[in-house]
Amino acid sequence: MCSFNMTDKEILNIFKECRALKEGHFLLSSGLHSGRYLQAASVLKYPDKAEVLCKELVKRLEDKDIDVVLSAAIGGIVLSYEVAKLLGARSIFAERQNGKMTLRRDFSIKSGENVLIVEDVFTTGKSVRELVDIVKKSNASLKAVAVLVDRSKKPVFKDLRFVSLLKLDIKTYEQKECPLCKKGLPIDKPGSRKIFKYL
Repeated sequence: MCSFNMTDKEILNIFKECRALKEGHFLLSSGLHSGRYLQAASVLKYPDKAEVLCKELVKRLEDKDIDVVLSAAIGGIVLSYEVAKLLGARSIFAERQNGKMTLRRDFSIKSGENVLIVEDVFTTGKSVRELVDIVKKSNASLKAVAVLVDRSKKPVFKDLRFVSLLKLDIKTYEQKECPLCKKGLPIDKPGSRKIFKYL
């Protein structure tokens, strides 16, 4: 078992330094609402910080014999590229086409290849489950799912190695139960140009 060099506090500080933790009223890609949002792109836009986080993530993998690192567009592309570079693997990403995650751009996974799925922020696991299906249909070997930040409420994968750099307990709400909606606060989708109050 390898030892981790970075503490949770050190990892969280990187996100805070990059002003990646935001406060407001957000509609997440999962359809849930939240008063806080983590914009991983605010960190990954800095190559030096992306390298530090990805090196730590790779350290936490038990199996580093990886042929392909797979992510979902757009959020996971930079992460996939950096992790693949560290592992000496190929970096590819899936895109949503007609509502379904699909490999395009001459991307493919060969039968028997060892695959690592990476994600920036993990909440419900919907996109990752679609990536898992792509790997299974390719008859490849899925070694693990690795994420920068895990905001899930309960374990999503029982028979799959799951690795995260940081676990954050950020409350999410169904729209009908959202206290922020009840207060009449305007809602933003990630990527909005509105100026946020930073944590």
